[in-house]
Amino acid sequence: MQLLAIECLGKPLRLEGSMAGWQQLFWGEQCVSQIDANADSDNFSHKFILKTDAREGDQGELQVELNGSLQWQPFDLQFQLLVNNELLQENTVNEKDIEQRQISQGEKQPMKVSFIGMAGLGLKLLKSAKVIKVLFAAGSLAAYSWLFSIEFAIALVLCLVFHEYGHIKAMKYFGLKTKGIYLIPFVGGLALSDDKINTRWQDIVISIMGPFFGLILSIACLVGYWLTDLEILAGLAVFNALLNLFNLLPILPLDGGHVLKSIAFSINSKFGLVACILGAALGIYLSYYFGLALLGFLLAIGSVEIFFEYKRRHLSELLPLNRYAQIVSAVWYVITLGGLSAVIWFVGQTGNNALSLPLKLLAS
Repeated sequence: MQLLAIECLGKPLRLEGSMAGWQQLFWGEQCVSQIDANADSDNFSHKFILKTDAREGDQGELQVELNGSLQWQPFDLQFQLLVNNELLQENTVNEKDIEQRQISQGEKQPMKVSFIGMAGLGLKLLKSAKVIKVLFAAGSLAAYSWLFSIEFAIALVLCLVFHEYGHIKAMKYFGLKTKGIYLIPFVGGLALSDDKINTRWQDIVISIMGPFFGLILSIACLVGYWLTDLEILAGLAVFNALLNLFNLLPILPLDGGHVLKSIAFSINSKFGLVACILGAALGIYLSYYFGLALLGFLLAIGSVEIFFEYKRRHLSELLPLNRYAQIVSAVWYVITLGGLSAVIWFVGQTGNNALSLPLKLLAS
């Protein structure tokens, strides 16, 4: 990941590295220094020579040094930039600085015709066309009305929108530009952002805020049911809870899978890979046991995500979670999971066969 980006003699100086210990220093687009993997020491030192136009009293060379110390958990980078042994800049970079950093876009590559490229172009068109958002919402409403009823379809769409709004709220909290909410018929919803995240913590918060907002909605409906005895509120509470509980399954690309991935890969890449593969195995079992074709489709997407995580395990651009953040993430996940399960259990005790269906489904 990119550890540091500063200005040096008219060009950007960029330090990249990983938890394994390797580091590369770029001046502009040229790699000028490299440190092989070595996690035994927190200190580092990069040196390189810049050739300049020889003038009177000038040797034609500038010796540049970037010295410092790096601690990953919690993240803390202290550095000094020296030119010909004169201090040019020194500073400290922490997790907040990484979190707020704008990711720079690389140079545009020549267009190549491929399936992946066409899919990416299609996604860009999807993200930029506001009319598609309206059409997809109408399509979702029509699809769910056909499967169930117009009343249930409206309630389901509201649940999906509230869930996705949780993701949008988290994105805005981190200062990310958002494209809004897209409802995909028979699949669910999608919250899109124009910006890339910089840390695993951002991935955790954005992922879990959807189900957490779902928990808030279920609790609000449950309170409304207590006050009014309207069974439609109980139904909304329990089926919304089931929807968000499904989303918390530790399977990529579901929200629970992103939570698992961020925690596991922050421990180390091997543990992260094993955890994601076990999550996929759980998904295959559930898909076969319950006959969930949709879950099988999602597993195919998740498998691609696992593959790319493995390929870039030593080149990840995301700052890993520290131990404290790992614990907070796991506790937050368990509380949300437990809260949604409690809603399903409570409503299942009402004696109404339709309302107790989610509880029977979980009991199976």
